[in-house]
Amino acid sequence: MPRIPLEDNFNDVINKAQRGLKISDEELSKLSEVSPEDLTAAKAGSPNYGVIRRLARHLRLSPDALEVLAKKRWYPKQPVFPRSFAAFNTPHEDMTVNSYLIWDPRDRSAAAFDTGANCEEMLSLISAEKLNLHYIFLTHTHPDHIAALPQLAAATKAQVWSSELEPVDFPGARTFKENAHFHLGSLAIKTLLTSGHSPGQTTFYVTGLSWPLAIVGDSIFASSMGSSPTHHSEQWRNDREKILVLPRDTVLACGHGPLTTVAQERENNPFFAHPKPVNKPSTPNVPDNEHA
Repeated sequence: MPRIPLEDNFNDVINKAQRGLKISDEELSKLSEVSPEDLTAAKAGSPNYGVIRRLARHLRLSPDALEVLAKKRWYPKQPVFPRSFAAFNTPHEDMTVNSYLIWDPRDRSAAAFDTGANCEEMLSLISAEKLNLHYIFLTHTHPDHIAALPQLAAATKAQVWSSELEPVDFPGARTFKENAHFHLGSLAIKTLLTSGHSPGQTTFYVTGLSWPLAIVGDSIFASSMGSSPTHHSEQWRNDREKILVLPRDTVLACGHGPLTTVAQERENNPFFAHPKPVNKPSTPNVPDNEHA
């Protein structure tokens, strides 16, 4: 698969943090001692590193990691799975979206995670590897992640599963609770509720492959995290307490952008590398169904 760009630039991170923490432009300008003009420029992508660092301190972001992102000096080292794992990246409107396939090398049983906007390449691999797709697991039900669900389900007759907190509107679909366990030959799959971006946003933690694997959907991205103007703190907390506590070599298969690892995100993600205290508490949660 060709190199996939990072999902977010530094100004996307600034905007996500500001929206999530409910800090107005006027308040952020005053807190960070940045002029309104410089704030507007930074949010539009102007790489004034002094301004960026001052903003970071008041947005619970790492100034160092945000500056490195702004300078385009970091891209995650890509982990290699010699077998039994495949990633697919398909265009959807003005973005691209990822889906994934894992399988047991002995009995050829397989599971898909999300479908992307097109599943032709996934179906081709399933046929070439003579796989039997048992499950289609959904990290969440936003349209870009399930666009090809009817096609994939019809072609494979696989069971469709989503969180009980976010059931998919699809005939015969089933739901799981948090900490549900599934087995696929020698592979084990555990569900972790990492809500925030959406009510039932789920991370699937897989063991038995070459590396521990977490299919995280839009919970977290390389150098960023999924957006949630109303559940930002919930998403941040779940990322930190359920994903970034996994073993350091755990591969994070994100809903958008490239693969990364727990260790790399702990050190390079502006949201999680040495987070700073928040200067303003977030507002109470209300229902959220935002996209990445």
